[in-house]
Amino acid sequence: ASLNPSQRQAAQHHCGPLLVVAGAGSGKTRALSYRIAHLVLQHEVDPGDILAVTFTNKAAREMKLRIERLFAEQSCLSEYGIPLAELEPHKQTRLRSQVYRKLIKPLSIGTFHSLFSRLLRLEIEKYQDPKGRQWNHNFSIFDESDVQGLIKEIITQTLKLDDRRYEPRAVRYAISNAKNQGWTPEELERQQPNVRGRTIAQVYAHYLDQLAANNGLDFDDLIWIPVQLFRQNPDVLAYWHHRYRHILVDEYQDTNRTQYELIQMLSTNGETRKERLNWEQRSIFVVGDSDQSIYKFRGADFTILMEFQESFGDGLADIKTQTMVKLEENYRSTQAILGLANHLIEHNSERIEKTLRATREQGDPAVCFKADNEQFEADFVVTRIRQMYGSLDQQLEGSGGNWGDYAILYRTNAQSRPLEEALMRAGIPYLIVGGLRFYDRREIKDVLGYLRAVMNPADTLSLLRVINTPRRGVGKTTIDKLTATAATLGVPLWEILSDPTSVKTVAGRSAQPVINFAKLIQHWHQQVQSVTAGEVIKGILDESGYWDDLKAQSTDEAEDRAQNVMELLNAARQFEEEEGDPSLESFLSNASLASDLDNLDDNGGRVSLMTLHSSKGLEFPTVFLVGLEQGLFPNHRSIDDPVSLEEERRLCYVGITRAQQNLFLTYAQERRLYGSREPAFPSMFLEELPREWLHMEGGALPIGRSVKRSRPAEVRAAAPSSKGTPATTTKPRGIRADQSWTVGERIEHSQFGFGQITHVFGSGQKVTLAVKFPGLGQQKILDPRLAPIEKV
Repeated sequence: ASLNPSQRQAAQHHCGPLLVVAGAGSGKTRALSYRIAHLVLQHEVDPGDILAVTFTNKAAREMKLRIERLFAEQSCLSEYGIPLAELEPHKQTRLRSQVYRKLIKPLSIGTFHSLFSRLLRLEIEKYQDPKGRQWNHNFSIFDESDVQGLIKEIITQTLKLDDRRYEPRAVRYAISNAKNQGWTPEELERQQPNVRGRTIAQVYAHYLDQLAANNGLDFDDLIWIPVQLFRQNPDVLAYWHHRYRHILVDEYQDTNRTQYELIQMLSTNGETRKERLNWEQRSIFVVGDSDQSIYKFRGADFTILMEFQESFGDGLADIKTQTMVKLEENYRSTQAILGLANHLIEHNSERIEKTLRATREQGDPAVCFKADNEQFEADFVVTRIRQMYGSLDQQLEGSGGNWGDYAILYRTNAQSRPLEEALMRAGIPYLIVGGLRFYDRREIKDVLGYLRAVMNPADTLSLLRVINTPRRGVGKTTIDKLTATAATLGVPLWEILSDPTSVKTVAGRSAQPVINFAKLIQHWHQQVQSVTAGEVIKGILDESGYWDDLKAQSTDEAEDRAQNVMELLNAARQFEEEEGDPSLESFLSNASLASDLDNLDDNGGRVSLMTLHSSKGLEFPTVFLVGLEQGLFPNHRSIDDPVSLEEERRLCYVGITRAQQNLFLTYAQERRLYGSREPAFPSMFLEELPREWLHMEGGALPIGRSVKRSRPAEVRAAAPSSKGTPATTTKPRGIRADQSWTVGERIEHSQFGFGQITHVFGSGQKVTLAVKFPGLGQQKILDPRLAPIEKV
């Protein structure tokens, strides 16, 4: 009864396919939670038959908590005839404990990576790699820094390549993309037309060799390998198809093709012909919004959502379909904010039509502020935050506002510096979201290195990280001898370390510290099945000397590191309480897949600074969306690409819809980027916003501009042409050889728009110009005799 009609229609869906188009702030998590509860309570579906995929671990925890409350409330009414809140506290605890054991624990709710890493723990030994590589169930999950280091070593040491030409991060991206496409190294190599592409395929092959040698997987493998496993083993697919009868996927617009294939195979047992699909006592229920698809750079493909009706549904028009529901009532933002968002996104063509309607008040128009430069922009933001925080303080009669109510969103991380400086000057606490994750801190990676080595002694990367951490007299020469011996014999490093005779032979006088280290790892490896993750952490800290070493340093930094290590121990105990799983294997998987967004709810009462990509799924009473300038947002790479431009517009839509009550949009007239100050011009997105929902400050917004230019149209029209008449779209193709050029002069280029000369090289027939164009980043070196330019 508490759901709106569209939410109720979604929650009551039983069998068959259903696409829920859920606008921002429309209560999709509520609809998902009620649907799961409805399946169990009304249709008597076994909780173990349900698989629910979420975008973050935080979303999974929230969904479990909501469902637990629903079940507990229902059980209380059924057993005691009163609401849960009226039940005695000890009975509430007992009731919720029963609900958790019976109904919540059997549910499979989590991210793609967490859910399918669990599946691989059970099935990976059935996977047949084309080149005979093998993994076993206690594999390590390598984080991004481990992967980058491994790829760099292959490039520079194994293949002796130039890491400037084969930049490890770019090679890693190419390999990740290949896995997301489902390509083996051999398949990637066949598709490459040039030497560079084929060389990357060789790096890919060596990389897989190293992963197998370390019994390790990366994040992409957690999706890619299950797909290969299901293709190779129809019986394995049939088992999991039978196990998961009701599949729910949140944020469906952010899935990639490999993830889609996983869901398609699990739902249909591999059947691809829609007319032959059997939905008896089965369902596929996906929730998403094409207007919020912003992760193309990670491989996300929103056309998967657009194709749902063709792949699974009835394919009928929106008003007739039985396999699509739209959630358009917004519970987050005012109508003023939604008015901006709706008008903006209507400029996109690739979308499913919907219009968000506010359930709150109309609210005040958004403020659009024109700043002189980025410093004035930052000062405006900080001044407004202080004013609003102070007025709220007065409203609450001295109880104080909450700095955590404010968020500053920007297109790129480089924009944060002037904002941070302004916040520091004002004494306002802030948090950079997307900075160094807790699990990326050195001391945490050290302890996790011990734990991974204990869990999986074949993990050479982890062994090498901690063999002399803290210092125990095992020098680089000794380590090099041990690793070289293992490489020569073609065996894992652990096979050498775990044999005292071999260690004494190879390490000589340094043998005893190595033997002691190996005994420590061996002891806890034998204990992992019988003790909790917390006990392993405590034992490792005590017996390795790591804890004593931190205490002996007696510095503020060491004290902070010690507190972080204790927080890791707290995390293990909390994981055990929340998940009911004390094993080291499960805790390590959870730690490996943790996101920096999973714990943002508690920002310590600080202003949040983050990129627009990091803001997805969050909401704040007051949002500042800064840097709305052509070439910056939308970025210059997207301006001439209609597909990329639509994604940039979706990103702006996401930013606007993070605001609940107050929204501020800012742009600067000039901005220092890449070391020099450049003129800046308002974003085309500002022009697309309805003026009735905008309050201008700092001057009126110019209107009527070219999408491909960074300069307002009326200024461009006023620029004199070479004939002294108004400039047109036709540019002169040549400049007189004797034309003089001066640093600081402004020119117009037919492709790049308006720019400013920063350097003049040579003279006469050999003159060249360095020109800065707004938003293009690095300077362009142009030959004025050939380039389509003219002076302004």
